[in-house]
Amino acid sequence: MECYLVGGAVRDALLGCPVTERDWVVVGETPEAMLAAGFTPVGKDFPVFLHPVTHEEYALARTERKSGPGYKGFTCYAAPDVTLIQDLQRRDLTINAIAQSAEGVLIDPYGGQADLTHRVLRHVSPAFEEDPVRILRVARFSARLKKGGFTIAPDTLQLMQTMVKKGEINALVAERVWQETEKALSGDNPAVFFEILSQCQALPILWPELQTLDYQEHLATAALLTQESTIRFAVLVHRLELSATQGIIKRYKIGRVYQTVAQQLARYFQAYLTIGEIAAENIVDTLEKCDAIRKKNDFERWLIACSVLAQVLEIKANEYATWWRQAQQAIMEVDINDLIQQGLSGAALKEPIHQLRIQAVAKVLKKPSIKKEQ
Repeated sequence: MECYLVGGAVRDALLGCPVTERDWVVVGETPEAMLAAGFTPVGKDFPVFLHPVTHEEYALARTERKSGPGYKGFTCYAAPDVTLIQDLQRRDLTINAIAQSAEGVLIDPYGGQADLTHRVLRHVSPAFEEDPVRILRVARFSARLKKGGFTIAPDTLQLMQTMVKKGEINALVAERVWQETEKALSGDNPAVFFEILSQCQALPILWPELQTLDYQEHLATAALLTQESTIRFAVLVHRLELSATQGIIKRYKIGRVYQTVAQQLARYFQAYLTIGEIAAENIVDTLEKCDAIRKKNDFERWLIACSVLAQVLEIKANEYATWWRQAQQAIMEVDINDLIQQGLSGAALKEPIHQLRIQAVAKVLKKPSIKKEQ
């Protein structure tokens, strides 16, 4: 088979970055030939197959024609007469439109190597504006490659702005917006992702809640302190009204862990900061609201999120997470056997257990000897 390594694997290798996955284009073949060779079909909208040994993706060379609105409005044509050059032409950026033959020869018809050298993100062809997902991808690549000095070509940024004005971006489905956003939140410079969306006027459409929020510095600092995208998201939205955050979560169908961290950070961050001042009863109330016994992983994420946000806001709270962990451990070790032997059960156990937890926390933290740091 005539196979070529394409896309991110070629780009990252040329940049000297680790190659985490490899995608291939197959020229001159049919789906029947792929099946006969032992490949497994996985593509729904166009012919993509998994290699029988490596399980890497092999896609038949194809062209695309715009046939409707949005990123799904395309008619795909995959046949033996589609050339490698035609397949590369449908890609988004020149740096992603470089192929490599089995012998290691680079095929670069659209100047991708030159744009890598000059650190430029440039669209391959005018067909770029047919797919609104490319606005998100360029913003994400810009965030990822910011450290390497990459900038968006002026004509590409202008094309992105034109796409927004034409309303193409309104056809994006929520899941795809969040998919690209989540990838950006996991990168080195997530704040850049939102800055690019702002530059092309997509931010008011996709993230209107951030329009009047000075989030850039906080998100950039959080990215230096943690790799956890859930915590970065929580810091991004922490100054919004809780109802606004809940609206974002609902709109983009964001997963439970993101939702939990963001909501708990918004609700209980001030409690986190007052552990040196409040009574053991208040500490136990917060632990119980956070479900610190049954959902220990969620509670640990809340602690890390609070610690990160405190550093972002330059609040001295170095020992607070340790104190909260000590309090959590104390309530987990409360022995309720005596209460059960007294015949208590169900709802009747709730208040006695609560009181035992308060006593345990007061003892471990030696309340009220803890003082807030100056």
